[in-house]
Amino acid sequence: MTERETMTVNADQRRELIYATLREAGTLRLVDLAERIGLPAVTVRRDVARLADSGLLQRSHGLVSMPADERVAASERVIGVVVPTVEGYYDEVVEGAREIATSTGTRLVLGIASYERADDEAQVKQLLESGAEGLLLTPNLLPGSGDMKWIRELSVPVVLVERRPARDSVLAELDSVTSDHDHGVLIALRHFAELGHTSVALAALADTWTAYQVRSGYATGMQLLGLTPQPVIDIPDRGADRTGVAAAIAEQVEAGVGAVLVHNDQAAIALPPLLRSHGLRVPEDVALISYDDVFAGMAAPPLTAVAPPKRAVGVVAMELMARRLRGGPELPVQHVGLLPRLSVRTSCGAGGEG
Repeated sequence: MTERETMTVNADQRRELIYATLREAGTLRLVDLAERIGLPAVTVRRDVARLADSGLLQRSHGLVSMPADERVAASERVIGVVVPTVEGYYDEVVEGAREIATSTGTRLVLGIASYERADDEAQVKQLLESGAEGLLLTPNLLPGSGDMKWIRELSVPVVLVERRPARDSVLAELDSVTSDHDHGVLIALRHFAELGHTSVALAALADTWTAYQVRSGYATGMQLLGLTPQPVIDIPDRGADRTGVAAAIAEQVEAGVGAVLVHNDQAAIALPPLLRSHGLRVPEDVALISYDDVFAGMAAPPLTAVAPPKRAVGVVAMELMARRLRGGPELPVQHVGLLPRLSVRTSCGAGGEG
């Protein structure tokens, strides 16, 4: 639409443009709606506000959609979601997906598949039998996890969630959305460096894809900052005794390490009292940053933490799925990386919340 045509569109015509676009697209961000119909965002925002106040449109967190009773086709759509757990981290991812599903009348069906390939396949089979027309899938991509070709051959669209397959993987041509964990680790290391720490250690799990990304990001980030990586302190499986981790940290502190990045929150929260048994206080003797920021703010002391955009990952995953269902397989594949943020609290000795 040209500038002159935009100037001559009256309120009724703008409303019809908005309705026609939303009937076709389902749900859109307001800025995308304005771009599609070729009108200034401020004008569209004003029209949408009036229509929403009259119950003729629905608005939710910057998204615009038709009222539920006018979204018959969307209300019949079922999307399957397979995640390793719905506790903590993935609870927020699922909530983000649910936010978009609710606004579009889509029904989510949930499957929980721990971290085993057999569980992935069983859950996917169950969801497809339940009528799922698309899948938001968080598969086990650890080394040795086996052939992933079965995912590529599924009969419905798949969006990988918090997983970025290698370029030579059979899954590389699937849509994906993930937190950029390299960036997350880098901002933690940079914060330590800005506080004067020249020797930074990593204590990390080794049983998830995210754990491997954090470990890789540590090596890369230390190199970028001109720092020497320390031997990674292995954290045993979830729920295991952390006394050995505290002892390993104490040894590295004695050798000159002044700061530790810990993956994940559960391990990091357990460490301050265990470190006290070695005569180490947080943050006076050793600074800590946790990776996940699900429970870190509840620790004593409150932990500075890297916060992956968990809810936003779920939101974008649903948006990618809606795009794929509308446009079909001919659309270009999208790999979306979202940047984590650093929540600064008191565990580094630099103020912040808490």
